Amino acid sequence: MQSAGVWALRPVADMSQADFHDWQTLLEARIGVVISEQRRAFLQTNLSARMRELGVTDYASYYRQVTDGPRGAVEWSTLLDRLTVQETRFFRHPPSFEVLSQYLQERLAAGLGKPWELWSVGCSSGEEPYSLAIQAAEVLQGSELPEHFAVTGTDISQGALSKAREACYSARRLEQVSDELRERYFLAQADGRFKVVPSLAARVCCAKLNVLELAKAPMSGMDVIFCQNLLIYFRRWRRRDILNRLAESLAPGGLLVVGVGEVAGWQHPQLVPVADERVLAFTRKG
Repeated sequence: MQSAGVWALRPVADMSQADFHDWQTLLEARIGVVISEQRRAFLQTNLSARMRELGVTDYASYYRQVTDGPRGAVEWSTLLDRLTVQETRFFRHPPSFEVLSQYLQERLAAGLGKPWELWSVGCSSGEEPYSLAIQAAEVLQGSELPEHFAVTGTDISQGALSKAREACYSARRLEQVSDELRERYFLAQADGRFKVVPSLAARVCCAKLNVLELAKAPMSGMDVIFCQNLLIYFRRWRRRDILNRLAESLAPGGLLVVGVGEVAGWQHPQLVPVADERVLAFTRKG
């Protein structure tokens, strides 16, 4: 009888071209993500790890399990957590947050109307929405309404959203957070991690959303939308479709920030590019 350790090291059968095509098609149909031949090893590694846990030995059997009614839906959700959680950190692209800071300062100078609404699309484990919240809190600090903002983070992965709601991070994720901001917005934990202070965490809400279903999303009239390091996984036509939906979700005068290099040649009649070559950002007319 083999030990569990030996079993864990046994390779799952090689993925045939037909199996690869089935999984590619399923992932693109359900969440829009395109797994290219270059990412085949990534897919195989993550599928294999989950199949070992379940004792499933071939990709076709696991495919049937994932697509089999309500039971399949539960397993699909588990698998998504393995396939979609990306490495991220606070203030991942500093120039984007500099543009955001300047934009919010101009909004503040023009006078506070309704509370600012900011949206992180594909928020993963929460670093981006909390970065947005810190930036908004910093701009509003000393104003008559220091909590005049709310941040929504959306993602398809329940596992990532659970981490976002926990709001506790390793020091490595905070490498680009200054000592001053770390002191103000985080509480050091006994295990060496840092927890977002309750007053800031209260301004952030994280919810499940598939970007293929943006038409059903309740978010509208948003003042700021960040969509970075997400579009690279989609086909070109779908990237444009997602961006068109996000543009429609912006309030007049709102700011849309996209990952640099994630889309080329996209234009929207209601959007004006931000004149800063370090970022890919737009403001809505009006």
